[in-house]
Amino acid sequence: MAVDLGTANTLIYTADRGIVLDEPSVVCFERHGFKGKGKAADASVAAVGAQAKALVGRAPQNLETVKPLSHGVIADFFAAEHMMRRFVAMARPRRLLSRRSAFTVCVPGDATRVERRAVREAAFASGAATVNLIDESLASALGAGLPVGAPTGSMVVDIGGGTTEVGVIALGSVARSGSLRVGGDQFDRAIIEHVRNLYGVILGEQTAEHLKMTIGSALHGEPIERMRATGRSVEDGLPRTVEITSEDIADALAFPLRQVIGMVRRVFESAPPELVTDIADSGIVLTGGGALLGRLDQCFAAELGVPVRVADAPLTCAVRGAGAAAAGAVLADQPAFSAYD
Repeated sequence: MAVDLGTANTLIYTADRGIVLDEPSVVCFERHGFKGKGKAADASVAAVGAQAKALVGRAPQNLETVKPLSHGVIADFFAAEHMMRRFVAMARPRRLLSRRSAFTVCVPGDATRVERRAVREAAFASGAATVNLIDESLASALGAGLPVGAPTGSMVVDIGGGTTEVGVIALGSVARSGSLRVGGDQFDRAIIEHVRNLYGVILGEQTAEHLKMTIGSALHGEPIERMRATGRSVEDGLPRTVEITSEDIADALAFPLRQVIGMVRRVFESAPPELVTDIADSGIVLTGGGALLGRLDQCFAAELGVPVRVADAPLTCAVRGAGAAAAGAVLADQPAFSAYD
């Protein structure tokens, strides 16, 4: 079983059935049994995944929604353990619920030893017999179909909910990498802040995400798309509807995108010239949910001067790659798994 424990979404993949679960990384607790994050052993889980996400910003007083992951790592172990346990139960056929199996879990390249241990312990608590950890960028490259075992270099940029992972892959391992704690969540916050400053309206997180996914663009230019959004007026606190354009979204995302492109530049600067030459020929592949932002590939190509393309099914590349790694799709002398396994 392969698991992509993401800040925004958790995906589970099995060799025989493919992707069996794709749910938001959110858990909702009953307040009477939840007296602080990670402190109440008798907490009652009211909902997980899409049902819990629907309650974000709307939960009644007796419920509390929690996002257990931040920047790709576990920020609330108690909530993450309960969420993973529910997700694994949802992904397994009923006849296999009591069976323990091997888990392969994606982690950010810059995750600390403590953060990696937290992932392993949460997986064991969810029913894993053994736990292997794989670098997110290597998993994404495998899932995108890049020739990771070849002596030539490939570059993948995985833009997730909380982190962006940049990896130069060659001979079945990560030759150079970079990790930046900027992703889809930071894009949403940038949109909220920009709309507040420009129109005096405070949007909710889910509204900002919907704007990004519907009319979001990384570049200015025609055609300009428009969408109406309702939020709370800064002036009087009353509901107010404004018209947002794709130009507004491009302005809002300019700074976080510069941060991401800066990380890619730094990885290029540290990579051996031979691998840089390979990447100049083969180009960069974008994966993760952030890769779905409109015209992002054109933005990267213009800034970096190399071909850029979006992977097929970018949202699922990492979990499919982790499943491939678990099945042995790497060189025997270049293991994909973490030294902390």
